[in-house]
Amino acid sequence: MSLMLQLGLFGVGLVLLLVGADVFVRGAVRIASLLRVSRLLIGMTVVAFGTSAPELVLDVTAATRDAVDLAFGDLVGSNIANIGLILGVAAIVAPLEVHLRLMRVELQFVLAVSGGLWLMAWDGEVSRLDGILLLLGFGGFLLHLFRAARREPRAVRAEFERAAGNGWSWGRSTLAVVIGLSSLILGARGMVSSATVVARELGASEFLIGVTIVAIGTSLPELATAIMATARDEMDITVGNVLGSNIFNIAFVLGTVVQIRPIPVRGESLLIDLPVMCGLVLLLMVLVARRGWLTRRSGIVLAGTYVAYLVSKFVFIPIEPILEGTIP
Repeated sequence: MSLMLQLGLFGVGLVLLLVGADVFVRGAVRIASLLRVSRLLIGMTVVAFGTSAPELVLDVTAATRDAVDLAFGDLVGSNIANIGLILGVAAIVAPLEVHLRLMRVELQFVLAVSGGLWLMAWDGEVSRLDGILLLLGFGGFLLHLFRAARREPRAVRAEFERAAGNGWSWGRSTLAVVIGLSSLILGARGMVSSATVVARELGASEFLIGVTIVAIGTSLPELATAIMATARDEMDITVGNVLGSNIFNIAFVLGTVVQIRPIPVRGESLLIDLPVMCGLVLLLMVLVARRGWLTRRSGIVLAGTYVAYLVSKFVFIPIEPILEGTIP
Protein backbone atom coordinates (compact mmCIF):
# COMPACT_ATOMS: atom_id res chain seq x y z
CA MET A 1 0.00 0.00 0.00
CA SER A 2 2.86 2.34 0.87
CA LEU A 3 4.47 1.66 -2.51
CA MET A 4 1.23 2.32 -4.39
CA LEU A 5 0.72 5.56 -2.47
CA GLN A 6 4.25 6.72 -3.32
CA LEU A 7 3.75 5.83 -6.99
CA GLY A 8 0.53 7.88 -6.92
CA LEU A 9 2.36 10.83 -5.39
CA PHE A 10 5.08 10.43 -8.01
CA GLY A 11 2.41 10.63 -10.73
CA VAL A 12 0.85 13.75 -9.21
CA GLY A 13 4.27 15.35 -8.94
CA LEU A 14 5.02 14.48 -12.56
CA VAL A 15 1.77 16.07 -13.77
CA LEU A 16 2.49 19.24 -11.77
CA LEU A 17 6.03 19.30 -13.16
CA LEU A 18 4.97 18.91 -16.79
CA VAL A 19 2.01 21.31 -16.65
CA GLY A 20 4.09 23.83 -14.72
CA ALA A 21 6.89 23.63 -17.30
CA ASP A 22 4.48 24.26 -20.18
CA VAL A 23 2.82 27.25 -18.49
CA PHE A 24 6.16 28.68 -17.34
CA VAL A 25 7.72 28.47 -20.81
CA ARG A 26 4.69 30.07 -22.46
CA GLY A 27 4.83 32.98 -20.03
CA ALA A 28 8.61 33.36 -20.33
CA VAL A 29 8.43 33.30 -24.14
CA ARG A 30 5.85 36.07 -24.19
CA ILE A 31 7.74 38.23 -21.69
CA ALA A 32 10.87 37.91 -23.80
CA SER A 33 8.83 38.93 -26.84
CA LEU A 34 7.38 41.96 -25.01
CA LEU A 35 10.95 42.95 -24.11
CA ARG A 36 11.61 43.02 -27.87
CA VAL A 37 13.97 40.05 -27.90
CA SER A 38 14.23 38.61 -31.42
CA ARG A 39 11.57 35.95 -31.96
CA LEU A 40 14.16 33.85 -33.77
CA LEU A 41 16.41 33.84 -30.71
CA ILE A 42 13.42 33.19 -28.44
CA GLY A 43 12.48 30.17 -30.54
CA MET A 44 16.03 28.84 -30.55
CA THR A 45 16.75 29.43 -26.85
CA VAL A 46 13.77 29.97 -24.52
CA VAL A 47 11.56 27.44 -26.31
CA ALA A 48 14.31 24.88 -26.92
CA PHE A 49 15.88 25.12 -23.46
CA GLY A 50 12.50 25.54 -21.78
CA THR A 51 11.68 21.88 -22.36
CA SER A 52 14.50 21.16 -19.88
CA ALA A 53 12.78 23.15 -17.11
CA PRO A 54 11.61 19.90 -15.42
CA GLU A 55 15.19 18.59 -15.26
CA LEU A 56 16.50 21.91 -13.93
CA VAL A 57 14.00 22.30 -11.11
CA LEU A 58 13.87 18.61 -10.19
CA ASP A 59 17.64 18.16 -10.11
CA VAL A 60 18.30 21.35 -8.15
CA THR A 61 15.64 20.18 -5.68
CA ALA A 62 17.25 16.75 -5.49
CA ALA A 63 20.68 18.28 -4.83
CA THR A 64 19.35 20.43 -1.99
CA ARG A 65 17.79 17.30 -0.46
CA ASP A 66 21.00 15.26 -0.70
CA ALA A 67 19.62 13.05 -3.48
CA VAL A 68 22.46 13.71 -5.92
CA ASP A 69 22.38 10.15 -7.33
CA LEU A 70 18.79 10.77 -8.38
CA ALA A 71 19.74 14.10 -9.97
CA PHE A 72 22.70 12.66 -11.89
CA GLY A 73 20.65 9.67 -13.03
CA ASP A 74 17.91 11.97 -14.31
CA LEU A 75 20.35 14.12 -16.28
CA VAL A 76 22.17 11.19 -17.90
CA GLY A 77 18.95 9.27 -18.49
CA SER A 78 17.20 12.30 -20.01
CA ASN A 79 20.01 12.82 -22.51
CA ILE A 80 19.91 9.15 -23.47
CA ALA A 81 16.11 9.28 -23.82
CA ASN A 82 16.21 12.50 -25.86
CA ILE A 83 18.22 10.91 -28.65
CA GLY A 84 17.16 7.27 -28.42
CA LEU A 85 13.49 7.57 -27.51
CA ILE A 86 12.42 11.03 -28.70
CA LEU A 87 14.30 11.38 -32.00
CA GLY A 88 13.71 7.68 -32.63
CA VAL A 89 9.93 7.96 -32.19
CA ALA A 90 9.79 11.25 -34.10
CA ALA A 91 11.65 9.74 -37.08
CA ILE A 92 9.33 6.71 -37.03
CA VAL A 93 6.29 9.05 -37.12
CA ALA A 94 7.79 10.89 -40.11
CA PRO A 95 11.32 10.96 -41.59
CA LEU A 96 13.20 13.99 -40.25
CA GLU A 97 14.56 16.05 -43.12
CA VAL A 98 16.47 18.84 -41.39
CA HIS A 99 17.66 22.12 -42.92
CA LEU A 100 19.04 23.56 -39.66
CA ARG A 101 22.66 24.50 -40.39
CA LEU A 102 23.39 24.75 -36.68
CA MET A 103 22.53 21.07 -36.29
CA ARG A 104 26.03 19.92 -37.20
CA VAL A 105 27.59 22.41 -34.79
CA GLU A 106 25.11 21.43 -32.08
CA LEU A 107 25.83 17.74 -32.65
CA GLN A 108 29.54 18.37 -32.23
CA PHE A 109 28.89 20.41 -29.09
CA VAL A 110 26.63 17.71 -27.64
CA LEU A 111 29.39 15.18 -28.28
CA ALA A 112 31.99 17.50 -26.73
CA VAL A 113 30.05 18.13 -23.50
CA SER A 114 28.99 14.46 -23.25
CA GLY A 115 32.55 13.21 -23.73
CA GLY A 116 33.83 15.99 -21.46
CA LEU A 117 31.47 14.89 -18.70
CA TRP A 118 32.65 11.30 -19.06
CA LEU A 119 36.27 12.42 -18.69
CA MET A 120 35.43 14.69 -15.74
CA ALA A 121 33.74 11.80 -13.96
CA TRP A 122 36.76 9.45 -14.13
CA ASP A 123 38.11 10.72 -10.82
CA GLY A 124 34.86 9.52 -9.22
CA GLU A 125 33.20 12.93 -8.88
CA VAL A 126 31.81 15.84 -10.86
CA SER A 127 33.25 18.71 -8.84
CA ARG A 128 32.43 22.39 -8.54
CA LEU A 129 35.39 23.20 -10.80
CA ASP A 130 34.01 20.79 -13.40
CA GLY A 131 30.69 22.59 -13.10
CA ILE A 132 32.30 25.97 -13.71
CA LEU A 133 33.93 24.60 -16.87
CA LEU A 134 30.55 23.30 -18.04
CA LEU A 135 28.87 26.66 -17.39
CA LEU A 136 31.63 28.48 -19.31
CA GLY A 137 31.12 26.07 -22.19
CA PHE A 138 27.40 26.79 -22.14
CA GLY A 139 28.10 30.53 -22.29
CA GLY A 140 30.35 29.98 -25.29
CA PHE A 141 27.67 27.95 -27.04
CA LEU A 142 25.08 30.72 -26.47
CA LEU A 143 27.41 33.31 -28.00
CA HIS A 144 27.88 31.11 -31.05
CA LEU A 145 24.12 30.54 -31.26
CA PHE A 146 23.36 34.27 -31.20
CA ARG A 147 25.89 34.93 -33.96
CA ALA A 148 24.91 32.00 -36.18
CA ALA A 149 21.10 32.08 -35.83
CA ARG A 150 20.55 34.84 -38.37
CA ARG A 151 22.47 32.90 -41.02
CA GLU A 152 19.89 30.11 -41.03
CA PRO A 153 17.70 29.68 -44.15
CA ARG A 154 14.50 31.75 -44.18
CA ALA A 155 12.26 28.68 -43.82
CA VAL A 156 14.15 27.58 -40.69
CA ARG A 157 13.93 31.06 -39.15
CA ALA A 158 10.19 31.12 -39.82
CA GLU A 159 9.73 27.76 -38.00
CA PHE A 160 11.40 28.99 -34.83
CA GLU A 161 9.68 32.38 -34.98
CA ARG A 162 6.27 30.68 -35.14
CA ALA A 163 7.19 28.62 -32.09
CA ALA A 164 7.88 31.84 -30.16
CA GLY A 165 4.58 33.53 -30.94
CA ASN A 166 1.59 34.13 -28.66
CA GLY A 167 -0.50 37.22 -27.87
CA TRP A 168 -0.57 37.19 -24.09
CA SER A 169 -0.50 40.46 -22.12
CA TRP A 170 2.13 41.42 -19.51
CA GLY A 171 -0.23 40.49 -16.68
CA ARG A 172 -1.19 37.10 -18.09
CA SER A 173 2.42 36.29 -18.95
CA THR A 174 3.68 37.22 -15.48
CA LEU A 175 0.91 35.18 -13.85
CA ALA A 176 1.82 32.22 -16.06
CA VAL A 177 5.47 32.44 -14.98
CA VAL A 178 4.51 32.57 -11.29
CA ILE A 179 1.99 29.73 -11.51
CA GLY A 180 4.26 27.64 -13.73
CA LEU A 181 7.28 28.07 -11.45
CA SER A 182 5.20 27.23 -8.37
CA SER A 183 3.90 24.06 -10.03
CA LEU A 184 7.42 23.12 -11.09
CA ILE A 185 8.72 23.46 -7.53
CA LEU A 186 5.82 21.54 -5.95
CA GLY A 187 6.00 18.82 -8.58
CA ALA A 188 9.76 18.48 -8.23
CA ARG A 189 9.55 18.16 -4.45
CA GLY A 190 6.84 15.52 -4.73
CA MET A 191 8.76 13.52 -7.34
CA VAL A 192 12.06 13.62 -5.44
CA SER A 193 10.44 12.56 -2.16
CA SER A 194 8.39 9.74 -3.69
CA ALA A 195 11.20 8.54 -6.00
CA THR A 196 13.60 8.09 -3.09
CA VAL A 197 10.98 6.12 -1.15
CA VAL A 198 10.15 3.98 -4.21
CA ALA A 199 13.87 3.23 -4.66
CA ARG A 200 14.12 2.01 -1.06
CA GLU A 201 10.92 -0.04 -1.34
CA LEU A 202 12.13 -1.75 -4.53
CA GLY A 203 15.66 -2.23 -3.26
CA ALA A 204 16.96 -0.21 -6.20
CA SER A 205 19.46 2.64 -6.19
CA GLU A 206 18.33 6.25 -6.54
CA PHE A 207 20.51 6.44 -9.65
CA LEU A 208 18.62 3.55 -11.29
CA ILE A 209 15.26 5.18 -10.59
CA GLY A 210 16.62 8.52 -11.84
CA VAL A 211 18.16 7.20 -15.06
CA THR A 212 15.00 5.28 -16.04
CA ILE A 213 11.62 6.24 -14.54
CA VAL A 214 12.38 9.84 -13.57
CA ALA A 215 14.33 10.52 -16.78
CA ILE A 216 11.49 9.30 -18.97
CA GLY A 217 9.06 11.45 -16.99
CA THR A 218 11.11 14.63 -17.29
CA SER A 219 11.70 13.94 -21.01
CA LEU A 220 7.97 13.96 -21.79
CA PRO A 221 7.95 17.70 -22.73
CA GLU A 222 10.60 17.04 -25.39
CA LEU A 223 8.63 14.01 -26.63
CA ALA A 224 5.36 15.97 -26.85
CA THR A 225 7.10 18.88 -28.59
CA ALA A 226 8.83 16.52 -31.04
CA ILE A 227 5.64 14.67 -32.00
CA MET A 228 3.62 17.89 -32.45
CA ALA A 229 6.40 19.61 -34.40
CA THR A 230 6.90 16.55 -36.63
CA ALA A 231 3.15 16.37 -37.30
CA ARG A 232 3.28 20.05 -38.37
CA ASP A 233 6.29 19.32 -40.63
CA GLU A 234 8.57 21.42 -38.39
CA MET A 235 11.50 19.01 -38.46
CA ASP A 236 14.09 21.62 -37.55
CA ILE A 237 12.31 22.39 -34.27
CA THR A 238 12.16 18.67 -33.45
CA VAL A 239 15.91 18.18 -33.81
CA GLY A 240 16.86 21.63 -32.52
CA ASN A 241 14.87 21.16 -29.30
CA VAL A 242 16.42 17.76 -28.58
CA LEU A 243 20.00 18.87 -29.19
CA GLY A 244 19.43 22.13 -27.32
CA SER A 245 17.94 20.22 -24.40
CA ASN A 246 20.95 17.86 -24.21
CA ILE A 247 23.36 20.79 -24.18
CA PHE A 248 21.29 22.59 -21.56
CA ASN A 249 21.04 19.47 -19.37
CA ILE A 250 24.78 18.83 -19.17
CA ALA A 251 26.34 22.26 -19.53
CA PHE A 252 23.85 24.37 -17.56
CA VAL A 253 21.76 22.10 -15.32
CA LEU A 254 24.60 19.83 -14.21
CA GLY A 255 26.96 22.80 -13.99
CA THR A 256 24.46 24.47 -11.65
CA VAL A 257 23.66 21.37 -9.59
CA VAL A 258 27.29 20.65 -8.68
CA GLN A 259 27.69 24.18 -7.35
CA ILE A 260 25.13 23.15 -4.72
CA ARG A 261 26.66 19.75 -4.07
CA PRO A 262 29.41 17.88 -5.98
CA ILE A 263 28.16 14.59 -7.42
CA PRO A 264 29.93 11.28 -6.77
CA VAL A 265 29.86 9.04 -9.86
CA ARG A 266 29.24 5.30 -9.60
CA GLY A 267 31.51 2.82 -11.39
CA GLU A 268 28.54 1.44 -13.31
CA SER A 269 27.82 4.91 -14.70
CA LEU A 270 31.39 5.26 -15.92
CA LEU A 271 31.39 1.94 -17.75
CA ILE A 272 27.78 1.76 -18.98
CA ASP A 273 25.55 4.84 -18.75
CA LEU A 274 27.98 7.59 -19.77
CA PRO A 275 29.40 5.51 -22.68
CA VAL A 276 25.83 4.81 -23.87
CA MET A 277 25.07 8.54 -23.74
CA CYS A 278 28.17 9.35 -25.82
CA GLY A 279 27.60 6.36 -28.12
CA LEU A 280 24.08 7.49 -29.00
CA VAL A 281 25.42 10.91 -30.03
CA LEU A 282 27.99 9.22 -32.28
CA LEU A 283 25.29 6.92 -33.69
CA LEU A 284 23.10 9.93 -34.46
CA MET A 285 26.01 11.66 -36.20
CA VAL A 286 26.63 8.57 -38.34
CA LEU A 287 22.94 8.20 -39.25
CA VAL A 288 22.64 11.88 -40.19
CA ALA A 289 25.92 11.89 -42.13
CA ARG A 290 24.80 9.00 -44.34
CA ARG A 291 21.70 10.72 -45.77
CA GLY A 292 21.63 14.19 -44.27
CA TRP A 293 18.36 13.32 -42.52
CA LEU A 294 16.81 10.66 -40.29
CA THR A 295 14.80 7.94 -42.05
CA ARG A 296 12.21 5.70 -40.38
CA ARG A 297 14.81 2.94 -40.39
CA SER A 298 17.19 5.26 -38.51
CA GLY A 299 14.39 6.00 -36.05
CA ILE A 300 13.89 2.28 -35.44
CA VAL A 301 17.64 1.88 -34.81
CA LEU A 302 17.66 4.75 -32.28
CA ALA A 303 14.48 3.64 -30.50
CA GLY A 304 15.60 0.00 -30.48
CA THR A 305 18.94 0.98 -28.95
CA TYR A 306 17.13 2.90 -26.22
CA VAL A 307 14.77 0.01 -25.45
CA ALA A 308 17.72 -2.39 -25.24
CA TYR A 309 19.49 -0.04 -22.83
CA LEU A 310 16.35 0.35 -20.71
CA VAL A 311 15.75 -3.40 -20.53
CA SER A 312 19.36 -4.00 -19.55
CA LYS A 313 19.01 -1.68 -16.55
CA PHE A 314 16.27 -3.84 -15.04
CA VAL A 315 17.01 -7.33 -16.36
CA PHE A 316 20.74 -7.75 -15.86
CA ILE A 317 22.26 -8.23 -12.43
CA PRO A 318 23.68 -4.92 -11.16
CA ILE A 319 27.45 -4.95 -11.64
CA GLU A 320 28.27 -2.25 -9.11
CA PRO A 321 29.47 -4.75 -6.46
CA ILE A 322 31.75 -6.36 -9.06
CA LEU A 323 33.17 -2.98 -10.05
CA GLU A 324 33.73 -1.80 -6.50
CA GLY A 325 37.38 -0.96 -6.05
CA THR A 326 38.17 -1.07 -9.76
CA ILE A 327 37.24 2.56 -10.49
CA PRO A 328 39.19 5.38 -8.84
